[in-house]
Amino acid sequence: MSNYKDRRSESDERDEPGGRHEPGDHAIGRSRGGLTTKTHALVDGRGLPLVIGVTPGQAHDSPALPRLLDELCVPRLGPGRPRTTPTALRGDKAYGGAKNRNLLHARGITVVIPEKSDAIARRKAKGSAGGRPLDFDAEDYKNRNVVERAFNKLKNWRGIATRYDKHALVYRGGVVLASIVLWLS
Repeated sequence: MSNYKDRRSESDERDEPGGRHEPGDHAIGRSRGGLTTKTHALVDGRGLPLVIGVTPGQAHDSPALPRLLDELCVPRLGPGRPRTTPTALRGDKAYGGAKNRNLLHARGITVVIPEKSDAIARRKAKGSAGGRPLDFDAEDYKNRNVVERAFNKLKNWRGIATRYDKHALVYRGGVVLASIVLWLS
């Protein structure tokens, strides 16, 4: 029995962002709706998934973004290195923290994420010392529905919508398989 615990703790330490090893919590966590899993994805302009990640349901969205960006690799049709930096990133307010904004700016990615209302209030409370409002293109943000439509297509698969799989690797594999079908259709 102790050997099993040793192996389990060893696999927990080896957990990698790409999902090559099973996390100790199996990416299942308790949230308001019970035991759930969050699926994170980077999609292209047509709503086709490029990178898939899973986290426990109670985990915040924000820490998943650097992992997804690190996994992004789009091969070119002709010669040249694969593309690893998108032109712009559209996301909801959960991804709008200062760490993520700084990461995106450092990588030269246009940020199309609205500012959180509490951040606006804090900035305004500081007066002129609070700085300028963040650049935000509301017209471009309207195209964020492409991501939501991609998740709706993925959830047409019952196993993805309901998470019957015990292991995160198997569940993520199902999401990847559904993504491949979307790419082929």
